[in-house]
Amino acid sequence: MGNRNLREANKTKNNEFYTQLRDIENELKHYKSHFRNKVVYCNCDDPRVSKFFHYFSYNFEELGLKKLITTCYKNRNVDIFSLHKDPERAAYIEYTGDKNDNRRPDDEEIEVKYLEGNGDFRSSECIELLKTADIIVTNPPFSLFRKYLAQLVQYDKKFLIVGNKNALTYKEIFPLIKENKVWLGINSPQIFDTPNGMTKKVQGLTRWFTNLSHSRRNEELILTKKYTPDEFPHYDNYNAIHVSKVKDIPKNWGGVYGSSHYVPR
Repeated sequence: MGNRNLREANKTKNNEFYTQLRDIENELKHYKSHFRNKVVYCNCDDPRVSKFFHYFSYNFEELGLKKLITTCYKNRNVDIFSLHKDPERAAYIEYTGDKNDNRRPDDEEIEVKYLEGNGDFRSSECIELLKTADIIVTNPPFSLFRKYLAQLVQYDKKFLIVGNKNALTYKEIFPLIKENKVWLGINSPQIFDTPNGMTKKVQGLTRWFTNLSHSRRNEELILTKKYTPDEFPHYDNYNAIHVSKVKDIPKNWGGVYGSSHYVPR
């Protein structure tokens, strides 16, 4: 069911899957040291419903952020709090922290600015905002994940984003994994909210993708298996052995190994 939901989202361009706050909190707690004095940009986020905006605005001082910027596509970007006076125009908001010591983002502390375009992350206006940011954190449209990640790499941005686990096999993304430019985060979001108030279960088919270091990435991998030709057969068309599980990587094999689970396409 979860896999079908993601396939349908990609097929119909239904990208309205909202990350739940508990999943954001569970992942972001492993990266807090990265955010001090940084500008965070959430460029696929309607602040009325975005839990990313909620997390960063309510934890602004604890994280030591410099600025929080959020933008979203025009058809979702209307009536931002009570300050958005022109719902026909796309807008973005900037938040620079609590001013009245109540530790929450009040309307008078949030600056709304208008865009000439529709707020698409690929627009020139949003790219200019992207250039001013240090770290990008969001759940980008599943159907545009390739283009979205390519943009982050092009502008050399640090990021923590949610994507379909199958993106590991995309021909545009697998080389980034191989070249150590992108890696997986720690957790796997399980349930997403939707605009109609319902939730969608995806059964671990989404992951966090990042280029921010975290503790588990630096853990030593303890290997116990030893290579034997019978247990680790060679591929017919490539000089590598097949290993079905990470824990079974042979410790005495110095060559290339692969798994049938992730075949670039």
